[in-house]
Amino acid sequence: MSRHDPKSWMWDEALELLERAERMQRQFFRLAQSTGQRPIWEPPADIFETSRHLWMMIALPGMVAAQVQVAIEAGVLRVSGDRTLPPELRAATIHRLEIPYGHYERRIELPPGRYEFDHRDLVNGVLILSLRKV
Repeated sequence: MSRHDPKSWMWDEALELLERAERMQRQFFRLAQSTGQRPIWEPPADIFETSRHLWMMIALPGMVAAQVQVAIEAGVLRVSGDRTLPPELRAATIHRLEIPYGHYERRIELPPGRYEFDHRDLVNGVLILSLRKV
């Protein structure tokens, strides 16, 4: 198939997009290396840096801000907690379960420097953290 043939080019592009989407789905909520007895999962994160702040967006669907623990330990940001099924669903028949439940923990090594928490919010299932550079 030639890249100059519009039909084959579009088909190649469509297949590549599907493969990329499948890869993203597989890595979106991945299991982390557990140091204890119970398995943990890692929520995905985006990190941005400006001249004064580090901004982090961590996907935590269905979580309430009070249930999320956030700490900086030896230059590593740690976000952890437990995502549980609502009580009314615990006896339900599961037909599909793609969003993980249970203990989660995400450790993100921070760039060199000192940081302090400036802003923390949980909006639409995304934890938004701002760390001010000190």
